[in-house]
Amino acid sequence: MSMQTSSENTTGEPMIDINTTPLIDVMLVLLIMLIITIPIQSHAVKLDLPVAQQNPPPQVIDPVKNTVVISANGDILWNGQPVSQPQLRAYLDATQQMAVIPELHLQPDATARYMVVDEVLAITKQAHVQKMGFVGNEYYTAVF
Repeated sequence: MSMQTSSENTTGEPMIDINTTPLIDVMLVLLIMLIITIPIQSHAVKLDLPVAQQNPPPQVIDPVKNTVVISANGDILWNGQPVSQPQLRAYLDATQQMAVIPELHLQPDATARYMVVDEVLAITKQAHVQKMGFVGNEYYTAVF
């Protein structure tokens, strides 16, 4: 059983080949109609972003040197005043934007938890503190 092409069909037998061109045309038209009728989906996520403070931080920043003390119970003190970690980051960012960058003296208590000291060190690293020193290393000799 051999298939004959259209040029060889001289005996009047019906053609065996299926013409697929109209099928492809219909499929392309259906695809275009599908693309056009699908609505454009826009994903919108509404966020309430915090408004940046226009006021500079209060004048608790010493232009020469600032001291960060970490007490034994985990409190963080900026020049003797208790602060939270976000406040500490704001103060450190403010000091790094000054014309003359003040020194930062870090004074952890000898019995302070290392986790709190590590968090404060991470905050100073994120703030890109340039002038920093540890104060009170002589207190550790009595503890260890």
